[in-house]
Amino acid sequence: MSAALPEYYFRVRENGAFVFRVDTENRQRRIDMDQIAVVNTRNGEIRPHGDRQLSARDMEAIETWMADRIATLARRDIDDIHRAVDHLNLTAHWVQSKATDEQLDEVSDALLMAMHDLRSVLVRKKADQLMKSRKD
Repeated sequence: MSAALPEYYFRVRENGAFVFRVDTENRQRRIDMDQIAVVNTRNGEIRPHGDRQLSARDMEAIETWMADRIATLARRDIDDIHRAVDHLNLTAHWVQSKATDEQLDEVSDALLMAMHDLRSVLVRKKADQLMKSRKD
């Protein structure tokens, strides 16, 4: 473990984090984490914990973390989509070369519905983009 601990710790949750101030300057020389805020990355809300007043330094650290977290999640989203494309290609190869009739019966309807839904959304979004670009 590194000797220098961060001043803040962010316990990630699905839509944000709990924010803690890290304290090692105590008589027992142990690590204390004092919750100071709750952060919601979906709506940008920062709520102080209890009756706390957040300092400018607290707010700056939280806002920096939020910006970094939102960027990380955006990168993960696009990476997940690239992986989905790979999985579709692997699935096509599996269907063509390895799948048994029983396996195809098990997955075909669900795959066809999901692909139809995805295709419909992609076509609609692409058409919206084309219409928008023609107006501009």
